[in-house]
Order: sequence, then C-alpha cells, then structure tokens
Amino acid sequence: MNKQLNDTCGFVLAQFACGAVLALLLAGCGTTGGHSRTSHANNQQDAAAYNTQLGLDYMSQGDLARAKDKLDRALKENSNSADVHSARGQLFERMGEVKEADEELRTALRIAPNDPRMQNNYAVYLCQNGRTDEGVKRFMTAAHNPLYNTPEAAYTNAGVCLRAAKRDDEARADFVRALQQKPNFAEAAFQLANLQFQHGELPAARAGIDNYIDGYQATPDLLLLGVQVARAQGDRVAAVRYARRLQMDFPGTDQTRALAGLDHGPG
Repeated sequence: MNKQLNDTCGFVLAQFACGAVLALLLAGCGTTGGHSRTSHANNQQDAAAYNTQLGLDYMSQGDLARAKDKLDRALKENSNSADVHSARGQLFERMGEVKEADEELRTALRIAPNDPRMQNNYAVYLCQNGRTDEGVKRFMTAAHNPLYNTPEAAYTNAGVCLRAAKRDDEARADFVRALQQKPNFAEAAFQLANLQFQHGELPAARAGIDNYIDGYQATPDLLLLGVQVARAQGDRVAAVRYARRLQMDFPGTDQTRALAGLDHGPG
C-alpha cells in the first residue's frame, strides 16, 4: 500500500472514529428501550470494526502490544465478529502462540462459514505452518466460492503454498489457473515465470515476462526477473533494456537496489 493510500485510509478512519464517539455520546442521552438497545449494539459493532482495523494497522507496524490491546477491546465490543477473530488469529500467529491462532481462525470460520476471506486467512495460516494439503484445500474452497471476487488470488496463494512444499508441478498448474482467471494478474505471472526460471526453462520464462509487460503494466518484480533471465540466456542487450526500464519506472524500490547485488552489472 503506497503512502498516499495510507494517508487516505488514515483520514477516513479518523473521521469514522469521531463519528463513532459522537454516536455513543448521543445514545447515552436517550431513554432506555428497544431502539436504544439496537443503537447501542450498532455502536458496539462499529467500535469493534474500528478497533480491529487499528489492531491490524499496529500489527503491520510491528507493534504487537498495541495491536493486542485494540483487538482485545474489539473482542469485548463484538465477540461474534468473524473479522475480530480472524485478526486475533493473525496476531497470535505473529506472537508464536500457534494453538490460540488456530482456535481464533477456526472461530472466524464457524461464525462466517461462507465468507471466502475467512477461508483464505485460515489457508494462509495452515500453509505457513506446514499443513500444505489442508491449506490448499481451503484456498480451493475460496476460489470456487461465487462470492469471492478474486479467485485468481486464491489460486496464486495455493501455488505459493505448494512451491514452499517443493511441489512445483502442482504449483505450476495453479499459477496457470490464476492467469486463466485474470491474465493481467501480475503476481501469478511473476510466480510462474520465476518457477520456470528456477527450473531452467529460460525461453518459457522470457516469453511469459515479455507477453505480460508488452500487454499490461510492468512490475518491479517482473523487470528484475527479466534481467536475470536475459543474463542467463546471454542476452546482454535485453538485460540492459529490462534494467533501464526498472531504474526509470521504479526508482528507489527494493528491486532496483537489488540490481547492484547481481553478479554482473547490466552496463
């Protein structure tokens, strides 16, 4: 997520926070009754959603103590939220508390069994903990869910999971499925070309990279991989072309800095 988007999200969250506090204060001034209880429940749900987002933000910054504080509050505000339990599962995993992470992610699935996001989140956890078959099965469930708008992401995640388990033939098939779903899905294109490169399938990797960047927006990962493939082919001119485009279009990125770490310079 880029800085501009982060700033925008921060502004929206700040506005939401003020609105939630104001609504809670107004609810406290009302009379008791059905409407008041309904308003209170809605406000609690809003507060839980807000604290969940804050918890995720702190987690992304590596501040696990504050993340836990916010997610503990969210749980008290809405213990029946799949998003709250899913976020807590991610937090416990980061903290190395595997049993608690598994319990929270399973709870999220029990609350929202048809939500493909919960399937995907649990699948990521399973793959990261060496439970490849279970994880891939969950990714496939998400991919085949008609409510899931990005099945290509689930297929790609399944492929990454399989690659980590050194099951490259199965991974290859999932990357192909992802690109069949969405030909301009850059991560799937990169993963497939990278797998081909590692297996010495240089013409196929090169063709995949060129077909993608000729038809869609190039990415730093694909351009850096292009440099590596072209060098492995002994094509100095192409290596220079990829490298220059990477430096011009994506200055200051990790991939641009990684050019210096390659064995031979492009120029």
